[in-house]
Amino acid sequence: MKRSIYGLTFEQLTDWMTEHGEKKFRSKQVWDWLYQKRITDFSQMKNVNQSCIDLLNEHFTIETLSEEIKQESKDGTVKFLFKLHDGNVIETVLMRFNYGLSVCVTTQVGCNIGCSFCASGVLRKNRDLSSGEIVEQIMQVQQHLDQQGNDERVSHIVVMGIGEPFDNYENLIDFLKVVNDQKGLSIGARHITVSTSGIAPKMYEFADEGIQINLALSIHAPNNKLRTQIMKINRAYPLEKLMPAIDYYLEKTNRRITFEYILIKDVNDHKKEAEELADLLKDKRHLSYVNLIPYNPVADNPYERSEKEAILTFYQTLMDRGIKCGVRTEHGTDIDAACGQLRSKQIEKEKARKKKNLQEN
Repeated sequence: MKRSIYGLTFEQLTDWMTEHGEKKFRSKQVWDWLYQKRITDFSQMKNVNQSCIDLLNEHFTIETLSEEIKQESKDGTVKFLFKLHDGNVIETVLMRFNYGLSVCVTTQVGCNIGCSFCASGVLRKNRDLSSGEIVEQIMQVQQHLDQQGNDERVSHIVVMGIGEPFDNYENLIDFLKVVNDQKGLSIGARHITVSTSGIAPKMYEFADEGIQINLALSIHAPNNKLRTQIMKINRAYPLEKLMPAIDYYLEKTNRRITFEYILIKDVNDHKKEAEELADLLKDKRHLSYVNLIPYNPVADNPYERSEKEAILTFYQTLMDRGIKCGVRTEHGTDIDAACGQLRSKQIEKEKARKKKNLQEN
């Protein structure tokens, strides 16, 4: 299988081209065709000589993802199910906001973090995505927008899809460099957010990268007992390890961190948990924002969405304690809203189809 051309940063592409006997300026031409003109075949590069096109065709491919399903919501959200070259499937979501168009990308096939409330974690991690496969999700969505003919472009990215981004760190960083490159898609660093469930060592490393990418932490509980109950990763990185990593990030970057908190009925949505969370964040509240997320129920999962009154009480408790917060606007509730739901559903359908075929044969 040839590697994806999208997996190379501009510097890596330039090095590769010169190592293979091409002039440096060729890499700028190729980059422009890929990200500005958004070609789907190397032969479409009109000002690139045939020998260079042949070289690229020999070593690289442009398309490694194929669109399996596209669901469109009444609110403009579009959820894509892409099939990879090895038959695995992943989800990517386009969301419309008043500030622009945001794409939520996936970084792994499945997830090993094992959060008990999450549809993504129902299926164990099969493999990491390459940087090219992550970039291509953005390219496929942008090409979808191009086909609509409304001159729209992806303006924001959230790395919050299936998988733990920091568990695929090197490919994540290459992806960020590609989409942020001013000569290409030029998506501003401050318009990109990476979400982690709390792999503390990588949070230190991310702080040291010196990039302006936003960081979000999926915290979901204010104490170790409850967090371990719903997030297995807390056994490896309890709050005693996690909070110093957050402090280091804030001191190193002076950038606000978002704390993601899914509200689950009668599990973590009481006033006492809101007060505990306020205590946990009080010494860093000037650079903290809590994103309260009403839970999206998942099939065969006992958890339920918090009542509106509980959500409002939680929100008000944090605000009264000086913790800035908001309740996340929901998108795509009519199209398998929870992350991983569409993928899980499709995999179950495929299993049922294969079982039926075996029985018939």
